[in-house]
Amino acid sequence: MPAFDLFKRISRAPTNPGAAPPSRQFDVADLYRGPITTGADGSADPVRLDEKLRQAYFWIVNHAIISPHYDIEFNDGPPTTFTVGDTRRTLTLPSAQSYSSFILLPLLTFATRRKCLFVGGPGRGKTASALLMGVLAGYPVRDVRRAMQHGHPQMTIADLLGNPLPGDLVQAQRMEDIRIAWRSWLGMRVKIVDEYNRIPTRTQSALLTVMGDNYAEILNHLYECPESAWYLTANDDQGGGTYQVIEALRDRIDVVVQALAFNPRFLEELQMRVEENLKPEEMVPPQIVFTEQEIDQMGEAIRAIEMPAPVRRRLEFFCSQFELLEPAGVQFEYMSKDTARLSGVEWAEVLAADNGRDRIKDLGCQTMNGVSVRNLMSLLLYAKALAYFRGQARVELEDLRQMLPFVLHDKLQPDLEAPFFSVPGHAAYRTDRLSWLRRLFDLSCEEYDRLDLDRDDPVGRLAQTFAAGLDGVSESETRKRLAAIERLVGELVKGRKLYGPLHDDLQKLKYLHQRYTNYLHWLRTQ
Repeated sequence: MPAFDLFKRISRAPTNPGAAPPSRQFDVADLYRGPITTGADGSADPVRLDEKLRQAYFWIVNHAIISPHYDIEFNDGPPTTFTVGDTRRTLTLPSAQSYSSFILLPLLTFATRRKCLFVGGPGRGKTASALLMGVLAGYPVRDVRRAMQHGHPQMTIADLLGNPLPGDLVQAQRMEDIRIAWRSWLGMRVKIVDEYNRIPTRTQSALLTVMGDNYAEILNHLYECPESAWYLTANDDQGGGTYQVIEALRDRIDVVVQALAFNPRFLEELQMRVEENLKPEEMVPPQIVFTEQEIDQMGEAIRAIEMPAPVRRRLEFFCSQFELLEPAGVQFEYMSKDTARLSGVEWAEVLAADNGRDRIKDLGCQTMNGVSVRNLMSLLLYAKALAYFRGQARVELEDLRQMLPFVLHDKLQPDLEAPFFSVPGHAAYRTDRLSWLRRLFDLSCEEYDRLDLDRDDPVGRLAQTFAAGLDGVSESETRKRLAAIERLVGELVKGRKLYGPLHDDLQKLKYLHQRYTNYLHWLRTQ
């Protein structure tokens, strides 16, 4: 088969035959939408968008980007494993459909219109992968290349956003009379910033406004940008480069994807591309190109994916591990790592006053910060997106486990002086941050199971009672609930050291106590 025809092939067979269509409520707008005619055979039979997204994934991974690293592993039974090398590392052969993060994460970013950072050495396909995302959105390759922003040390705000028209600057009597020649990339639904860590700090601030708030500003003129998928690249994993990336800009990035090394066993593929002068980004089949309407529909369907309470509860327990730092504050609410950071006191000096806890067992001792609200929202959305991609109606624990390291990659900062990293066999976690984060989550789930929190969660039961509402609750019942809260607090603090999950449980109980107290005062006024 000619190489050109090979690149144009889209599998007619379902990419995931066992996947059930995600549940979706009827929308009256569906009555006004025509059929989606994007089937591989050109017929008018509609193709489910999750199936179309999988078709795009398999076309990219099989034909466009050579990425044989199936590091997002799923199993429907015990996998086959082998122990390799002096370090006794485990090679796992998954028993279910698994994926390459370098292809899957950019696609999920495309479907959710979030922000993805590629990191890795030069020539490993970071820019090529970002280009493909622009083509999938329906833009010609030429337009995607021209719209790509290339970071360099002399990049100005005008280079990034646009310029006021010179004639208007001379003739205008008011600022409102000055017209702005905005850069065309601002209006695109896929935005690419190559080597973003080479952009000067002042220009980074302008980029932050576009990324975070979806508008650009020059001379009091605003340009409203459409909701977009963002792809940024950097050679330095830590965001260094010519200029240090400002913290607020780094925090706007939702996922970090590492470009892994090329496997020479696939050199034949490169040889064919050289000999045939093939450029995959110029050969994307039209069947896997998405319209703006389809991207909107995917976003709605992803947000509608169910997040079961037991899965969410494990995420709550995991996040509870990290923010507590008992020596940082006197008042209960201020005993946090953020309090220590804002104080400017040296980290080692604050830790020196921390004693009494098991610093190996306590997962919070491994990090220098906690998990932010923005990180949690990103994690919830990407877990839903992965479940949608797999054709599931609800998020499974493994969806959350696989997405967590990529979302928290540069958000949850390790304390490399923590005793955990000195344990024999743990040295590699200093450099392999993805494996460290996944190990953290596994340890948290083991502790969750040991505490039997799925069945024995008294704080959760009190919270459910409160969530039922206060309408019709009498004064005597309110006092009874207040007494129950106070009794539980006394039981929880009796003879126990303070760890992160206990700290958050006590804060939850204080919140419930205050809500009931306020309600009791209101009852007395009636």
